[in-house]
Amino acid sequence: MRSGFRAFFVAALACSAGAQVEREFDGAKALEYVETQLAFGPRVPNTRGHQSTGDWILERIEATADSVEVQAWDHVTSQGDTLHLRNFIAQFRPAVSERILYVAHWDTRPAADRSANLGEQQSPVPGANDGASGVAVLLGVADALAVKPPSFGVDLLFVDGEDYGDFGRNIDVLLGSRYYAANLDPEKPKPLFAVVWDMIGDRDLRIPQEPNSVRGAPEVVQRVWDKAAELGYGRIFRRESGPPMTDDHLPLQRAGIRAIDVIDFEFGPGNSYWHTTEDTIDKVSVESLQTVGDVAVALVR
Repeated sequence: MRSGFRAFFVAALACSAGAQVEREFDGAKALEYVETQLAFGPRVPNTRGHQSTGDWILERIEATADSVEVQAWDHVTSQGDTLHLRNFIAQFRPAVSERILYVAHWDTRPAADRSANLGEQQSPVPGANDGASGVAVLLGVADALAVKPPSFGVDLLFVDGEDYGDFGRNIDVLLGSRYYAANLDPEKPKPLFAVVWDMIGDRDLRIPQEPNSVRGAPEVVQRVWDKAAELGYGRIFRRESGPPMTDDHLPLQRAGIRAIDVIDFEFGPGNSYWHTTEDTIDKVSVESLQTVGDVAVALVR
């Protein structure tokens, strides 16, 4: 898609929304951020693509944020492998005590274990939606906040090692959010609330309310869904229950943070693209990134 057409499309989307939306977030640029990540290849820990993508994220946020923190550590897996991992924290207005935390994972799954083709099940997942879309939204938020500072302090947390291991047994997954939660500074106040943005670039975007979020931080769910409705996105952010998710909000909740998961887990017919080699750029749209980015920016205004 040419950049000129992208800009036209985003402008048309602004006119068609149910409410007047101040376009601080650039959905077309966010799609370019997805494309850049895919160009590095799969972002599996200990690979060249993973290293290069992390370096690129760090370069991007150092150019926009007021301060940046890198959390680097090694994780030994249940199989005895050592993963070299990094979280990145971009801070805006770092001296402000009242803070909002946004989270997205930047790694991708090492094996497409849900691919229907048995020959592809050992191939890495491209991660256009599951990984790159959330990162793109956070980078787009950073661009907007660099132009106009937020009303609150804002931390953008890019977590590593979310998608590495076995979700069924809860082994070697959510590594970055667990590390972040375990290393919170007890002398600093916790964020007012946190939002995990995951799998939010799907062309057929429909975001229900995730049950663990509703149970753990119902007031945050209401805040986010009310803001989406205010912006005219009620058909996307649906006030209905979705499936419960094991995601990065759970370690944050256990650490006492009012965290929720904004996720569209119905990725493709029958969720057929999730953790497969079909998680590619053609499954992601400017419209979806624009919608979620508008909500994310509006929440900190």
